[in-house]
Amino acid sequence: MEKKTIMLGMIVGSAIGSFVPVLWSAGFMSFSSIVFTAIGGFLGILGAYKLTAM
Repeated sequence: MEKKTIMLGMIVGSAIGSFVPVLWSAGFMSFSSIVFTAIGGFLGILGAYKLTAM
């Protein structure tokens, strides 16, 4: 169950992170979108890990 929860956190975090640059009219394939996708994925993994570690 932990593995699935962490994977879900990564997917949700990456999806949210990829939409952040759209707020200032950057494209989906811009460099900032790739950076925010990585940051969102990392934060999603971290959040899911802390959620499952309780």
